[in-house]
Amino acid sequence: MLILGLNKTTLLDYPGHVAATVFTGGCNFRCPYCHNKNIILKDESLLPLTTEELFAFLNRRQHVLTGVCITGGEPTLNPDLPHLIRQIKELGFLVKLDTNGSNPQMLHHLIHTGLIDHCAMDIKNAPEKYAVTVGLARCHDRLDLTAIGESIQILMQQRLISYEFRTTIVREFHDESDMLAISQWIAGAEAYFLQSYVHSAGVLCDGYHAHSEETLQKYVSICRKLIPNTLLRGV
Repeated sequence: MLILGLNKTTLLDYPGHVAATVFTGGCNFRCPYCHNKNIILKDESLLPLTTEELFAFLNRRQHVLTGVCITGGEPTLNPDLPHLIRQIKELGFLVKLDTNGSNPQMLHHLIHTGLIDHCAMDIKNAPEKYAVTVGLARCHDRLDLTAIGESIQILMQQRLISYEFRTTIVREFHDESDMLAISQWIAGAEAYFLQSYVHSAGVLCDGYHAHSEETLQKYVSICRKLIPNTLLRGV
């Protein structure tokens, strides 16, 4: 398991819990607005954290932390992810998984073996614009979204864990028609969060911008017609 970052304490990454966040290296998407450039590209300047170092830290924080968030990069690319989570669970922590939904087989396994307690899955954009939004094709190309669709259905049909879908809203990628298409795709979801793009030094590509709060609230209203529990986060 390639661990390229550790946020030792957060109240934001796992809502309702004092948590640590583990960042796994590598990703199969190249979303140009991603703020974890060095992690998804596995930059050699980052010093990996060994599992021994991770568990030494978690053992010391057992009476402070209640949860561990595993994010990336894309954690489900790692075949040894279940083993890592099992060790974390043995210490008594709740585990939240952040995923782009591209590995439904791993997601299904983690849910149905009781290894995760909450899942946040990114919905990058409307299906027609997925390829360009994740940085894998030109704007007129389409991406095979079979795996993404399977992950959506896995989460929406199960009753074992809580889950949420979320979209980072970028002015250059998202408009009203996209929000309508997304809400139709995940209609009836348990929870859907819209997050405004925030520029940072670690962004993969420059040149992207946030919508105004007024526009974001309009997008929330659009989505609430099909997903009542749609909320704006971080604004």
